[in-house]
Amino acid sequence: MIELEGVPELIDPVMVAAFEGWNDAGDAASAAVAHLDREWKGEVFAALDAEDYYDFQVNRPTVFLDGGVRKITWPTTRLSVVRVGDTNGKGRTRDLVLVRGIEPSMRWRSFCNEILGFAHELGVEMLVVLGSLLGDTPHTRPVPVSGVTSDAELASRLDLEESRYEGPTGIVGILQEACTHAGVPAVSLWAAVPHYVSQPPNPKASLALLNRLEDLLGVRIPLGELSEDARAWQLGVDQLAAEDSEVAEYVQSLEEARDTADLPEASGEAIAREFERYLRRRDPQAPPGVATEGGLADGRDGSYLRDSAGGRTRPPRPVSKDPREPKSGDDTGTGPKDAGRGKGPADSPDPSGESDSADSAQPEDGPEDTGN
Repeated sequence: MIELEGVPELIDPVMVAAFEGWNDAGDAASAAVAHLDREWKGEVFAALDAEDYYDFQVNRPTVFLDGGVRKITWPTTRLSVVRVGDTNGKGRTRDLVLVRGIEPSMRWRSFCNEILGFAHELGVEMLVVLGSLLGDTPHTRPVPVSGVTSDAELASRLDLEESRYEGPTGIVGILQEACTHAGVPAVSLWAAVPHYVSQPPNPKASLALLNRLEDLLGVRIPLGELSEDARAWQLGVDQLAAEDSEVAEYVQSLEEARDTADLPEASGEAIAREFERYLRRRDPQAPPGVATEGGLADGRDGSYLRDSAGGRTRPPRPVSKDPREPKSGDDTGTGPKDAGRGKGPADSPDPSGESDSADSAQPEDGPEDTGN
């Protein structure tokens, strides 16, 4: 039974979810939702029972001291609510229901039904799931972000792709399929990250996902220190790649392939469209639906509760040399310069994390499902 005591009636709510694990290369998606939770000061109002969905030998609980008292944190999925407002009082206010947790170990159908039960009780209008996958994409180019849905009408209205993926899937794909059967509009946003630098954190991929989410929802997301973290990540990976001639050569080959694929898109119309998107996100007098750093622009508290979970993104870690980690769509980890497959950072020439929908970002190529 779902009980939502203390949660007020929501305004045009949209659910935004991300799950650590297979669908979260470089922890980019879960870090993006953690950023929203932190910047808009949301706090958990509900949590799923860990006993129902997690194998504690796979996702172990952690022990910590609170004022000298030992306590345990159990792996689970938590929900929080934040209110997003505009800057001039003329646009609409709306609420976001943030879902953040770990991909469950078991009972995926029951897990999705419980999430959808919350969505129904809260009157959620649409569910957006964030994911990240590994791909043959250079870290020196814009982060490819693809938006996909199984709803043809939604794809046409929001300029998204219809999912054509076939293959193994994760909880993102299962949840999106459950939404389809339940009649809940659902979208998944996927950031492609370079497989040769696979360790989290990945602030540039998180930034690209948030930029795309801004466009999708028509809100402005406070970036805090994320842009600077992305810049530091870029410089760190540049330096590490420069120290390994084999990696540097491989990156150059990826750049050439990417630039060639992007040439047809470099039209005046495409450039103008991207410039308009940039201005719409960064202009202080942006259209309605713009959020401010502390919650609502009129000074009201943008949260219902207070949540201290989710730390800020940290500087980059060294380039991994482990060739065993699989890349997107390849469980064996192939490739001539395969220095460190696994969950990993995304790419962007400018640290703004501007998203790019190049073919290399197609989730059909990756183990992280598009949400078929």
